[in-house]
Amino acid sequence: MDLAVVCHGVSAKLPADERFGLVALVRRATASIPANIAEGYGRWNSREFVRFLAIASGSARELETHLLLAEKLGYLSAGDVAPVLKALDEVAKMIFGMLSKTRSKILGGKPSTK
Repeated sequence: MDLAVVCHGVSAKLPADERFGLVALVRRATASIPANIAEGYGRWNSREFVRFLAIASGSARELETHLLLAEKLGYLSAGDVAPVLKALDEVAKMIFGMLSKTRSKILGGKPSTK
């Protein structure tokens, strides 16, 4: 959720005419990451948790794309985007770790081949 707070602030730097474009996309994608993790965990089912972690991972990549696009369009500076991407990379690693651990649990301790 800390990443979502940071992204909310960064997205406020985007132009007003992007309010319903990139601003909304960045905020939706960043809020979707912790929301999907929470929803999957709340399902009390490891397979469902894996599915929602995968969705959260997809939202992380979506957020990355929106931030890079905002930078390429000149709406955000590299200085604005770089620390957010660094934090996003850490979140993505945590999601991957949770995915790996939960998949291993489903497979009875056997490593996943996928």
